Amino acid sequence: MKHIQIKTAIPGPKSIALMDERKKQVARGPFHTTPIFIERANGAKVWDVDGNQLLDFASGIGVVNTGHTPPEVVEAIRKQAGLNIHSSINVLAYEGYVELSKKLNALVPGDYPKKTFLCNSGAEAVENAIKIARSFTKRQAVICFDHAYHGRTYMAMSLTSKVKFYKHGFAPFNPEVYRAPFPYEYRCGSCNGQCPNQSNGNSKCEPCFKAFEHLVNSQVGAENVAAVILEPVLGEGGFIPVPKEYMQALRKFCTDNGILLILDEIQSGFGRTGKMFAAEHYDIAPDLMIMAKGLGGGMPIAAVTGRAEVMDAPPEGGIGGTYCGNPVACASALAVISIFEKDKSALLRQAVDVGIIIRNSFEKWKTIYPIIGDVRGLGPMLALEFVKDRITKEPDKEFTSQLSKFCYENGVVTITAGTFGNVLRILVPLMISTEELQEGLEVIEKGIQFLSAAKV
Repeated sequence: MKHIQIKTAIPGPKSIALMDERKKQVARGPFHTTPIFIERANGAKVWDVDGNQLLDFASGIGVVNTGHTPPEVVEAIRKQAGLNIHSSINVLAYEGYVELSKKLNALVPGDYPKKTFLCNSGAEAVENAIKIARSFTKRQAVICFDHAYHGRTYMAMSLTSKVKFYKHGFAPFNPEVYRAPFPYEYRCGSCNGQCPNQSNGNSKCEPCFKAFEHLVNSQVGAENVAAVILEPVLGEGGFIPVPKEYMQALRKFCTDNGILLILDEIQSGFGRTGKMFAAEHYDIAPDLMIMAKGLGGGMPIAAVTGRAEVMDAPPEGGIGGTYCGNPVACASALAVISIFEKDKSALLRQAVDVGIIIRNSFEKWKTIYPIIGDVRGLGPMLALEFVKDRITKEPDKEFTSQLSKFCYENGVVTITAGTFGNVLRILVPLMISTEELQEGLEVIEKGIQFLSAAKV
């Protein structure tokens, strides 16, 4: 293969030695989806410490949407690091924080004045979005959804659905958090998998929405709800898009009841769905939007952007942090946005093309391999759900894990997802070439073929 070059077994001897040392020196908590240690990365490729050249279909969990080490981002980091690495916005302010906020205020959907707060991580942005919402509404309750993932800090973890291993052993969790059924059309418990218009993703999923209304009106009280928070496309939950009619009905319900709608676009933002933000697929605007991952191009930075009057609700000093909106991270984020703005969003047009290629391949595979139960996503944010039987839809976690292992052993880095661990999610750098993409997809299909044959 041209773009995948394997020189040793993967993991190679240097990676194995480093992993042994990691186990001695590092807390066991951080997980690893591969046993690979990398030395460098560029574009859609990574090189491990053993000299193997691999294709990255994970993008650092959806972070390097603009590719690994793009020259514009590297230069912006280098230049800013030579001027000011840290002064803390709370002590000595700097232009980059203001300029990035201005850019995000213009980019986030919504025809109203906006303001932005910058912080360090997606979970931190989630925490602050809830604080802002409660401060503005003077209400306490927050509605979240099944299959959601919002982070590992305590409010974010309380909002996250999956127990193991995100929440296991860490209780008690934050109070006044209520969970509604997510309109997971392939496995909709409310509809027994029979959502109307399931195939086109436009269903309101009426039973799911009625369950949401019942939760708010009967169990919590709409007048007590500060915010509803959800991912337009579930990330860790398995790349499940919210049906368009459901999202629009949710927007109306929140507006009618004085509830803030918070969209968590940590993974779906910055071109991941073929648009700058997934919200643009739904023709709605949130009251608050949470961003991270693709915003920084690899640097740790996150943001909450929303209605100016909502963002101004906390008193001065009520939100903040020593490293929030670090000047080097701001410079990196501004360079990322500049890449998206270049040539009238040529990168977004490429992302759409990438999504078409992936979806066409996935839909073709579904007609061939019964192990594939569902193909779904928005734009290039796509996934395969694997099942033992298409009738029962019993999840096949073992197959999915084996497929991911086959992929990295053969030069393609992938990651799994889903409440049941049976989803392979695709997070390619959006600037990936067609040749690189096809080569990586070929490895994935070979893995499906090989493992399917082994099951017979």
